[in-house]
Amino acid sequence: MPIGQQETGAESVAKGVTSTLGNLTGGLAKTAGGVVGATGRGLGDTINSTTGTRQAGDGLKGVTGGVEDGSNSVGKGAENAGQWKK
Repeated sequence: MPIGQQETGAESVAKGVTSTLGNLTGGLAKTAGGVVGATGRGLGDTINSTTGTRQAGDGLKGVTGGVEDGSNSVGKGAENAGQWKK
C-alpha cells in the first residue's frame, strides 16, 4: 500500500471476509475439478482396457479433463478475487 494510504476498518474487514470466501470457493472448485478429472481418467482407462478400443475411453478422459481445467480456472479466479487481484 502506498505511503499515506491506510485502509479503513470497514475496508479491512471486507478484504478479510472476501479473502476467506475467495480461498474457500477456489479450493472447493479445484477439489471438485480434480475429483472429476481423476474419475474420468480412471474410468477412461478402464473402458480402454476392457473394450480394446480407445475412442470411448479417450473421449471420456477428454471431457472430464476439460471440466477439471475449467474448474481450476474458476478456482484461481475466485482466489484472485478474494485477494483483490485483477
